[in-house]
Amino acid sequence: MSVTTIDVVLGERSYPIWIGSGLLDDAARWCAAIRGRHVLVVTNATIAPFYLDRVLAGLGDRVHGTVVLPDGESHKTLQSSGEIFDALGRLGATRDATIIALGGGVIGDLAGFAAACWMRGIDFVQMPTTLLAMVDSSVGGKTGVNLAVGKNLVGAFHQPRAVVADIGVLATLPDREYRAGLAEVVKYGAIGDPAFFEWLEKQSAALNAREHAALTYAIAVSCRHKAGVVARDEHERGERALLNFGHTFGHALETASGYGTLLHGEAVAIGMVLAARLSADLGRASSADTRRLSNLLAALGLPVTLPESDPARLLGLMRLDKKNTASHVRLILWRGIGAAEIVVDVDERAIAAVLSP
Repeated sequence: MSVTTIDVVLGERSYPIWIGSGLLDDAARWCAAIRGRHVLVVTNATIAPFYLDRVLAGLGDRVHGTVVLPDGESHKTLQSSGEIFDALGRLGATRDATIIALGGGVIGDLAGFAAACWMRGIDFVQMPTTLLAMVDSSVGGKTGVNLAVGKNLVGAFHQPRAVVADIGVLATLPDREYRAGLAEVVKYGAIGDPAFFEWLEKQSAALNAREHAALTYAIAVSCRHKAGVVARDEHERGERALLNFGHTFGHALETASGYGTLLHGEAVAIGMVLAARLSADLGRASSADTRRLSNLLAALGLPVTLPESDPARLLGLMRLDKKNTASHVRLILWRGIGAAEIVVDVDERAIAAVLSP
């Protein structure tokens, strides 16, 4: 079995991202990241029938429990995190316990948040089962839950002990979920790697067909980008904010439409196009690069146009974004492909213009 290992180095700390096929069954590898005897596996009702038994089989004689949550962004709530806390209590989980997050970004965020809170911080291992989680949310230690007023407003930075990205599980991923993950892959080219962006343009058909070589390369490049940014700016005081290109618009769309109506990656795809359009409107970038971005996303089967929405409501939700300060709206815009930047005090009239039909 060929495995690519990428290390996320955070000063004197580090953890591996393992990328390959069959990794869920390679228990000797990932069990080495489990330090204690108590393990809680958190997953959802969609993933559990496919992969839960394989993970439990690998735990051997460790004392373990499971939490199977409903699937979907609408369940990334404080109530769901409470269910995880209750399960940890029933398990008798001590400070050397480990939570395994077996699922997509919702499960990873929830399980990581619970791990950050239980006894003020226990270990967790990410086992992402979606493309989006493999290339983005499982790496970097951002955890949290949604509130009715906005996404991820309650959370913590809490790094995993390891990320186990088994490419084989993507075979069961529905097409819409798979395409949503490709939006985050495109993001890495858009914000800082024009050569990767060009490669994606040339390989869009191979990625749509889930060809193993192209998919493995895309995941590895994305993870290397994410690992490098996180190593340089773990707590998002500077460069790491660039990873939110398209996300301020996207999060507002998700909240306004009701969590689960738009998948996260779909909202980010639309958000990146809006951010590129705004950059062009402000004279910071060319419209030609906006068209290239829109064309690539569309070629990968992603939405690129704003759904019917209330511009004033979207702008109000964008003001709640975590990157803002008390007096300024901050957005991630760009100078063109591969050149994202943080822009402070963006003219709200210009933002409203791109949000209007």
